[in-house]
Amino acid sequence: MVIATPLDHAEDLKTALDKAGKNSNELELFIEAAKKSYGNFGYRAATFLIEGMPEQDLTQLNCEFLKENLSLAMKARMEFSWCKNLPEELFFNDVLPYASLDETRENWRPQFYQQCRKLVAKASTSTEAVQAINSKLFNLINVHYNTGRKKPNQSPSESIEQNRATCTGLSIILVDACRSIGVAARVAGTPLWTNNRGNHTWTEIWDEGWHFTGSDEYNSAGLNRGWFVGAASKANKSNWKYSIYATSWKKTGIHFPMVWNAESKQINAFNVTDRYTGKSNLNSLENEVLIRVQDRNGGKRIEVKAELLDEKKQILASQNTKAGRADLNDIAGFSCNPNKPLWLRLIQGDQVKQIPLRRSNDGEVMVDVQWDELPNESEITNSQLAAVTAWLTAPAKVRPQSLPSEWAKGDLSKVDSKKAINLIWEDYREQLANERQNEIASKTIQLGDKKMRYLEKVFGDTKEGKRSLWISMHGGGGAPSRVNDSQWKNQINLYQPKEGIYVAPRAPTDTWNLWHQSHIDGLFDRLIENYIATRGVDPNRIYLMGYSAGGDGVYQLAPRMADRFAAASMMAGHPNDAKPDNLRNLPFGLFMGGKDGAYDRNKTAEKWKVLLTQLNKNDPTGYKHMVRIYPKMGHWMQLKDAESLPWMAKHTRNPWPKKIIWKQSKGITSRFYWLQIPEKKLTKGQVVTAIVEGNTIRINTEKVSHLNIRLSDHLLDLDNQIKISVNGQDKFNSKVKRSALEIIKSLDQRADPTSVATASVSLKL
Repeated sequence: MVIATPLDHAEDLKTALDKAGKNSNELELFIEAAKKSYGNFGYRAATFLIEGMPEQDLTQLNCEFLKENLSLAMKARMEFSWCKNLPEELFFNDVLPYASLDETRENWRPQFYQQCRKLVAKASTSTEAVQAINSKLFNLINVHYNTGRKKPNQSPSESIEQNRATCTGLSIILVDACRSIGVAARVAGTPLWTNNRGNHTWTEIWDEGWHFTGSDEYNSAGLNRGWFVGAASKANKSNWKYSIYATSWKKTGIHFPMVWNAESKQINAFNVTDRYTGKSNLNSLENEVLIRVQDRNGGKRIEVKAELLDEKKQILASQNTKAGRADLNDIAGFSCNPNKPLWLRLIQGDQVKQIPLRRSNDGEVMVDVQWDELPNESEITNSQLAAVTAWLTAPAKVRPQSLPSEWAKGDLSKVDSKKAINLIWEDYREQLANERQNEIASKTIQLGDKKMRYLEKVFGDTKEGKRSLWISMHGGGGAPSRVNDSQWKNQINLYQPKEGIYVAPRAPTDTWNLWHQSHIDGLFDRLIENYIATRGVDPNRIYLMGYSAGGDGVYQLAPRMADRFAAASMMAGHPNDAKPDNLRNLPFGLFMGGKDGAYDRNKTAEKWKVLLTQLNKNDPTGYKHMVRIYPKMGHWMQLKDAESLPWMAKHTRNPWPKKIIWKQSKGITSRFYWLQIPEKKLTKGQVVTAIVEGNTIRINTEKVSHLNIRLSDHLLDLDNQIKISVNGQDKFNSKVKRSALEIIKSLDQRADPTSVATASVSLKL
């Protein structure tokens, strides 16, 4: 059969018929029938349809299917006023097509025509027709939003059979229904919102211009409204995945990205981002705090009344949370003033629940609520554990930094305090891991102008949360960077613990006192926190060691950071002005070559051996030590000192020792085990000795004017009265109250869940 074709379309039609292969005869029959029934207009309609058909359709669709589709489209054009006046181009592109995306091909026009012509009987414009269809059709066919559908791109009959569809299936239905009564319609959507919350599709219709509406989301106020308006206003045309597209039958050089079929480019599209991000949409801002409520963890969404309150509990805004038929991305929310104290109140029946908020400037935040886990308002006033649960419900960046003081009045029992510590620590750990991911990935820590890089090796395996950490300091010092770099890279290969993460930090400076300086304490604290929070390290299995100048560092750091480590070993170093008094609860190893005479290292090691022996003799439960002075060895001990590792590994830290010796020397610290001196009251030469017997704490001090005693059930019984005497004088004799605020403060000071205080006593001496 020979088809007479205008020259400008001849090539496109020929290409389409060639792709049709054996099915080209069916398409030629269709063109002939269209021309016979509708003249040149029918011919143009048929050729337009064929030229835009996806290749699979070209090889499969027959003449009868295409004839009926055209016939019913022409019937609508003759019957409905809005279609009679529709330009030919719009009729061909947005009424005539039998499909929108890659859905199963089927003859939907007869059913939708019969159903929808009744629904639009009183409509005089295409807008009125769409509003009537969107408000009634989905109830008529009993299809609504449900993520239980079998696939996203369902045809109308597939959705009707299941009585469910998601946004794409619903949009296909609404577009087809509109086309059945001659309204120009097309699917619109984005592969991904700029907030990365997923994709979405909706419907666009023509009425003297393009307008949009949510599919099965009728809004009595009219078109160009919907929950997604704010998100659409932030679309990004410069990035394809954040752009907004509308389907087209004619070829445009752009394809509609179908996230369920990402490789396909068969569906043509227009990039319509500008229409959604233009000046008319500048006031369509997204809600910044979004509220999503489930009946339980992993359960179904439920509708509750959500009220945003100011700090005086006055209602600022109110709306219901979304559930049931609402799109998963249709989420109730509020726009809030930054950094203002706020409350979120949730009400369902006689149940009232509250969450404290403090809006940040960090963009959209989702508050996910599991209704059965969130305590009622009445529970919070009586139970601090309930208050902690409610406080932690809000994401960190919209959560007050600490528990509201009015919530800290309830009871916190010994059992509840353990639960509260676990809840607060897990949240704190997640925050820490997120905040420090860049420095962890780069293995570089910087505080102020001091930067510390580090290398690591992992040995053996153990249970999550029980891994050990070995910090091994290199030698060198007072030398060019290349020399210290060489020492650093040598250190990472020097020792091999049976189990654990072995870390060799690079000293931030190249001075002689590489590891003596005050910035080291903070850098090591942060390093330890990172490994506890992200690598399953046990806070009570952290070990310190160092060789040569690194040994100097052990001499210095072990006494002043004794409460951080389970054991420490010094190899071939010199103590300078360090003293061993603070090592009462830290097993200390000392390894030295007998011939290592530089700086009198060997002689000084002998003196420390005597000091440690005498300290242990005077205090038999403290000052555990291991000293090896190898007579024939010089500064290099040929790894004989490696025997320190299995000795250290036998020890675990006790963060709540019953006796503490704390002497401030060169490296002044504010916190030591469960004792704390306020930063402003620190000075050299301060001495604190503290002993716990039963529920009595006896303290002796020198040069100390203020002292905070951090308390825990690990140290004494907080359910009973506590007595504290200082320098022979009774200073405290009362019960203390466990406090979630104390837990939060303790973790803010040090990210260590095993040394968390649940109460404290502050004394002015």
